[in-house]
Amino acid sequence: MSGKPLPPISRLFEPESVAVIGASPNRDKIGYRILENIVKGGFKGRIYPVNPHGGEILGHKVHRNVSEIGEKVDMACIAIPAPLVAEAVRDCARAGVSFAPIITSGFSETGNAEEERKIVGLAREAGMRVLGPNIFGIYSAPVSLDATFGTGGIRKGNVAIVTQSGALGIAMIGKTAVENIGLSAIVSVGNKADLDEADLLEYLVGHDDTKVILMYIEGVQGGPRFVSAMKRATRVKPVVVIKSGRSARGAIAAASHTGALAGADGMLNDIMKQCGILRAETVRDAFDWSEFMAGTPPPPGPKAVIITNGGGIGVMATDACEKYGVPLHDDAAALKAVFGGAVPEFGSTKNPVDLTGGARSSDYDRALKAALADPDIHAVMALYCETAVFDTENLASLAEDNFKSYRSAGKPLVFSLFGGEKTEACIMELKRRKVPVYTDVYEAVACLGASYGASRARSSWSDRDDSMKVDLAAMDKVVNGALAEGRSFLLAHEGQAVMRAAGIPVPRSEVCRTLAEAVKAADETGYPVVMKVVSRDILHKSDMGGVALHLDNRNEVMQAWEAIMHNCRTRAPGAVIEGIEVAEHVEPGTELIVGARRDRALGPVLMCGLGGIYVEVLKDVAFRAIPLDRAEALSMVKQTKAYSLLLGVRGEDRKDLEAVIDTIIRLGSILTGCPAVTDIEINPVVVYDSGRGVKAVDARILVSNTKGGG
Repeated sequence: MSGKPLPPISRLFEPESVAVIGASPNRDKIGYRILENIVKGGFKGRIYPVNPHGGEILGHKVHRNVSEIGEKVDMACIAIPAPLVAEAVRDCARAGVSFAPIITSGFSETGNAEEERKIVGLAREAGMRVLGPNIFGIYSAPVSLDATFGTGGIRKGNVAIVTQSGALGIAMIGKTAVENIGLSAIVSVGNKADLDEADLLEYLVGHDDTKVILMYIEGVQGGPRFVSAMKRATRVKPVVVIKSGRSARGAIAAASHTGALAGADGMLNDIMKQCGILRAETVRDAFDWSEFMAGTPPPPGPKAVIITNGGGIGVMATDACEKYGVPLHDDAAALKAVFGGAVPEFGSTKNPVDLTGGARSSDYDRALKAALADPDIHAVMALYCETAVFDTENLASLAEDNFKSYRSAGKPLVFSLFGGEKTEACIMELKRRKVPVYTDVYEAVACLGASYGASRARSSWSDRDDSMKVDLAAMDKVVNGALAEGRSFLLAHEGQAVMRAAGIPVPRSEVCRTLAEAVKAADETGYPVVMKVVSRDILHKSDMGGVALHLDNRNEVMQAWEAIMHNCRTRAPGAVIEGIEVAEHVEPGTELIVGARRDRALGPVLMCGLGGIYVEVLKDVAFRAIPLDRAEALSMVKQTKAYSLLLGVRGEDRKDLEAVIDTIIRLGSILTGCPAVTDIEINPVVVYDSGRGVKAVDARILVSNTKGGG
């Protein structure tokens, strides 16, 4: 689409000059608020208000259009009525503007997608990028740029926020000020007509002052590009995502709000985990995790310790650690050696370390310093319940001093304090001092759990692609034959041909045109056999009476032939019957479903889970994005209940898990190598004992003339 080279994304975050198209002397106008925030925010670059009436606003000369400025403009914020935006974009294109954040709403989110495409086309031809439309703007700390119509006064810090919702983004600006959270950037993407999250991550991942990236997403687009961007980002720093549209009604609301389609939530959730994304259920969690990880070092190892003065709250913390994936130090002898001198005789040195209700600030200080000095303790959760004997006046300094010591040593320390008025006052004071402290023990542990999750994502990151060699020429021949006949699906025997070309075992079978051929095929295959109608007009064979199972001899084969023909001609009188497939009866085993599809939002995706006739009821499936390695394919299987069956239950032998992994990888190879294949579903894949492999019994494959299945 672009006629000229596109500018580097860094120029969006670090412009040297900014124009505001729609700048107004009226304080109630958005154009005034944006200009005011740019001026008051301390932007050191050149500022150009643009309004056809000219004049002066906030001490800056007003230009009648961008072309009149006569100097290079890196960014032009557009805040004018929707019908005027296209002409403003055309003017920016002529003037060589690099980026155009379009604040204006009234485009694809209201059904006006054509005008939106027109605007992006004008911009791209000139080598200009569009942010939005339908956004609140952009804040970037490196150049002190607040080009938003928010409340202003954004604090500089280490958390970058990317949000699809403008209203929520503005509220986030206010909330970060209240919570004392500093931002390195906050960007509204709105309708994502051009720039999207993947583009913005390109800059934020390499930005040293950004320690944590927080994203609010309603709809996902970009497919493999978005997935790849998420993987690259989490390899470097924590990425927290709030994804709305989790429920069916929520997904519909998200689509109508932004004009984007929200993908299946289960699929997106699995793929975010695959990419190392930390998904937050609430804005509260997202803010807590982001602030904690921005100001606290990641745990250097897997041994965390709970220090408490209350047994009950210690048990709650233990439960929370299991929920949020915080690994606890469980070497009783080592813990006794570390904490023996800090715990009274009637306390406990086991994890949780219980200082008892008689503990004072000096006891906590001793225990915290002992944990800090031990190289085998990697993270600490300090819990406090208010008691009559505790010297509360020392609590704030105790917490702050120890937190600073831990941070300097590269260990995370988090506090949970529970009590009355004095304790609440201490919590507020510690929050002002940027000490990680929470009233709820689950909130405290969740923050540490997020930090462990981010560390695991970095350490387990892999860019391996274990795709396997398949016979693409044979596949293309089958697929092209179906497309030439105007079909969007493969017949059963064609699906089997694709499976064989991919190296996936299938039952022996033959398509027969006459009864005599069917009897001969059954004799050669060996009884029992299965018979299925072959017709491009009958997709659901069982519903039409087109399937016969467990046929043990010639007479049953002949009877089945007559029954299938009669049923299909009666129930589907217009169907063209090409023959009947005679296939070997498959021995029973563990039944899985394995599939692959080109998702419109996420690109090529693999699926596996418990198969059989109840798959839609049980919904025991997991998803992963392509490409993936064998380890990731195994993690997908482990996520399902099917994994326990594959390990063998009630005295059964272990199943051929390696063959299952092979099948998953080979399906990915089909999707990668065959652009016309859009969907594959094998149900069931029958898995036999270890070393005996699998059989793909029923493969349904959809195809499209449009590359990528669009």
